[in-house]
Amino acid sequence: MPKDDFSTPKSGAKKQRGAGSDKFGEFTEIFARGMGTPAFLVGMTIVCGFWLIFNSLVPEDAQFDPERLGFPLLTLALSLQASYAAPLLLLAQNRQDDRDRVQIEQDRVRAERNLSDTEYLAREVTALRMAMRDIATKDWMRAELKSLLEEVDQQHDREHDDRA
Repeated sequence: MPKDDFSTPKSGAKKQRGAGSDKFGEFTEIFARGMGTPAFLVGMTIVCGFWLIFNSLVPEDAQFDPERLGFPLLTLALSLQASYAAPLLLLAQNRQDDRDRVQIEQDRVRAERNLSDTEYLAREVTALRMAMRDIATKDWMRAELKSLLEEVDQQHDREHDDRA
């Protein structure tokens, strides 16, 4: 598994509760993603609308879900869908929580490493600044050379005066 792949939990992370395999977990996430789309909601609305209209307008002997009984098959179908959807959504959420925990832990480790690196660099900059105080600058070197040149000129003038 690549180092920064957050799509699945680390092997040390808690196993899925109730999900027997990773394929089932992937299925739950696909299912959850699908149920959360506008296309799914529009599709369900169209199916339910067609169901209700068909069973309300056709003669009673042609209805597959009688209106006079309150559409029991539609109620059963929607209840069955809800009874499977809720646990599958919870399984998908558990997988996402596991991934989030792994990512949070990796972010925490990365933040600690960044803080450590920043503190190290701050110490290094401080050490460099302190070391720069001991280094001769160009202006200091010019002043020293000028001072030495003046001393040499004065000594040369004294020697010249002593000879004369």
